[in-house]
Amino acid sequence: MAKAVYVLGTMDTKGAELAYIGDCIRAAGAVPVLVDVGTGGPALGSPQVTRETVASYYPGGAEAILAYKDRGQAVTAMSEALRSFLLHESEAGKIAGVIGIGGTGGTAMISPAFRALPIGLPKVLVSTVASGNTTPYVGTSDFTMINSVVDVAGLNRVSRQVLGNAAHAIAGMAINTPRSAEDKPTAGLTMFGVTTPCVNQVREVLENSGWDCLVFHATGMGGQAMEKLAGSGLIQALLDLTTTEVADEVVGGVFRAGPRRFDLLAEREIPAVLSLGALDMVNFGAKETVPKPFRNRKLHVHNSQVTLMRTTPEENRAFARWMAPKLNRSRAEVVLLIPEKGVSLIDAPGQPFYDPEADAALFEEVEKLFEPSAKRRLIRLPCNINDPEFARAAVEQFKIITAHL
Repeated sequence: MAKAVYVLGTMDTKGAELAYIGDCIRAAGAVPVLVDVGTGGPALGSPQVTRETVASYYPGGAEAILAYKDRGQAVTAMSEALRSFLLHESEAGKIAGVIGIGGTGGTAMISPAFRALPIGLPKVLVSTVASGNTTPYVGTSDFTMINSVVDVAGLNRVSRQVLGNAAHAIAGMAINTPRSAEDKPTAGLTMFGVTTPCVNQVREVLENSGWDCLVFHATGMGGQAMEKLAGSGLIQALLDLTTTEVADEVVGGVFRAGPRRFDLLAEREIPAVLSLGALDMVNFGAKETVPKPFRNRKLHVHNSQVTLMRTTPEENRAFARWMAPKLNRSRAEVVLLIPEKGVSLIDAPGQPFYDPEADAALFEEVEKLFEPSAKRRLIRLPCNINDPEFARAAVEQFKIITAHL
């Protein structure tokens, strides 16, 4: 059987809309499979996958979901079941793409399942909340959200156009998804504007050595996305040189690492070279958005939407206390590089965030708390993170710890 585009929604309320999407997908040359995830009245139409089938993937069984009288409980349970169902179908090689539709409830039900699916598998969600803050729904996934404009409640001159566009989009993705012919090992790298010279030097050398390099912007979701890909096996090794997200996590900036940052190193054998890139700064939005307690601190306007705040010695020691215990639990080889002459472009002589005292506090606390072992090493380098000698050292250590790959 050919791979299919799974069309998801609550067919007790959106049967006509899902059937219309299926017709559009079929007309575009792909194979639709209608999947009912309703928890209310009977299905309005004929799904190829019934709600009972999806619900059977719930740990408590289909009967448990269908017995819930509270809609919120039923939707939450069906969401868990849908996640397991789609993962099973994806791992079996049956899915070429997925498309879902919903209001707030449907979006909350479908989006966790989409986040669990592999990066690269085409995913489209038509939603009434797609024009707002989509971070809680998308997270570190790659699925596309399309604003429904009108409510997903019936077919009309607007909804037909929006749903039709979405259907043809997912059909095109499913039919034409590019497949890489290359079989290269993959490295994940973290970068910020102020560590770009370093990361570009490292990336160019590695690409010439046969590595496929994925660079992630260290804006909170960047580091988390890199670790998600590494956890799923799509990245074999890390060059986590820009760990600035820790500063925002500890102090309260806008590009936060998230509480599980670096935990992957204890869960999987992922070799990694790390550094302290851009830990001289906490990130905020436009200058007027900087929280009142920080407005008298040393601030640097990076652009109209990003304001940087120089970190203090005590904050830097707190970063070390946050990072070191996580690194000490690593299972694979880990090398931590300390650039003694500055951790960013603006942490250098004559630059606005040059502060050797603050840097020294960070370096000394890291070295005090870091636990060396046969697989875990700390190396101090007498250079700035963006100097060529630092990039050369990072590449050298990376090649050592990945020689077995």
